[in-house]
Amino acid sequence: MEQYVPRLVDKLLARRIQHHPALLITGPRASGKTTTAARFAHSVISLDQPALASAVRGDADAAIRGLEEPILIDEWHIVPEILGAVKRSVDKDPHPGRFIVTGSVRGDIDSVTWPGTGRLLRVNMFGLTMGEIGRHISPVPLLDRLATGELESLLTSPRQVLDLRDYAEICLRSGFPDPALRLPSEERGPWLESYIDHLFTRDLEELARRRNPELAQRFFEAYALNTAGVVDQRTLHASAGVAKATGEAYEKLLRNLLVVDAIPAWWSNRLKRLIRSPKRYVVDSALALVALRMDIRGLMSDGNMLGRILDTLVMAQLRSTISCCTSAPRLFHLRQEDGRHEIDIVVEYGGGRIFGIEIKATSAPKQEDGRHLVWLREEFGDRFLGGAVLHTGPRAFLLEEKIVAAPISSIWS
Repeated sequence: MEQYVPRLVDKLLARRIQHHPALLITGPRASGKTTTAARFAHSVISLDQPALASAVRGDADAAIRGLEEPILIDEWHIVPEILGAVKRSVDKDPHPGRFIVTGSVRGDIDSVTWPGTGRLLRVNMFGLTMGEIGRHISPVPLLDRLATGELESLLTSPRQVLDLRDYAEICLRSGFPDPALRLPSEERGPWLESYIDHLFTRDLEELARRRNPELAQRFFEAYALNTAGVVDQRTLHASAGVAKATGEAYEKLLRNLLVVDAIPAWWSNRLKRLIRSPKRYVVDSALALVALRMDIRGLMSDGNMLGRILDTLVMAQLRSTISCCTSAPRLFHLRQEDGRHEIDIVVEYGGGRIFGIEIKATSAPKQEDGRHLVWLREEFGDRFLGGAVLHTGPRAFLLEEKIVAAPISSIWS
């Protein structure tokens, strides 16, 4: 039996299950949700088994009655009727630790008719972070430490020295457990190609019949080409060769499948002419690269794509920690209409406090690389907790007051 790799959400799930009757774990397919959830369950209902799914459709209430709790219900979207049974059971008996529901489809979670409202506490779970892969999970997430203005953890140079090519290879490794932990490097690409194929055949069919898989995959490739970018809808649709309505439908489908994400633009009345378009991401850097058929050689020879992929990698690390943070951080990006000032990631905390992050594909950052963070510091004074220029070099050092230059690996070391 393979040894379990501890996940960031383990402690959170252990705590939640002691206080809530039902949890909903959402995340992309094959990101490890079922493996993690099964460690807390005493009974499992796997709805991807056709015979069992058929029986549950016949009588969902009977299917969950009498099982030893906690009960893990895997792939709920295949038989959505089971959520009604969970709702009715929790309404009758709301004691903690009864159900854990998992799924790789967002579906109607945000719908006003969602039966889980007030019953299912949601926990987001994405791919493995580099900290999880390296088996060194910090007891306090980085974003919680930054909420206190603590820069020391970023100023401690990582034990492992990485260069630009090392980071590029990390981006190609993926955060999905199978390619990240089990497969040799030459087999990761075929696994991810199969994942994409599955995405646009079976998964797409489950969400939207009468959609064209080839057209949807072409749209995903255009999305991957623009990952970590603020691209207007028309440009994205034109790049994919689809009409506006089709492009919007495919983007919604991809978000429902939890393989793409967008962070909103940060807004403040203090700043003028800020754009409000979101910044779009593929949730896994290797998935984006495989969709574009780009290997290490191609990535290292394309400076624009390398910058986007490094940004995608950093965002993947931060996104995975959000659920576990007690400081309730929210992630944004900032850009002025004239391009005069632009900040890759703005972390916002309560009371309007902010931390800015810039990501640079350089091994020797200069003061000029932190100029947008200096501008943000001057504009917001005490509300500015600090800033970081994340780079591909080996050293961490103070760049300006409240602004550090740190290796990208500092966020997981």
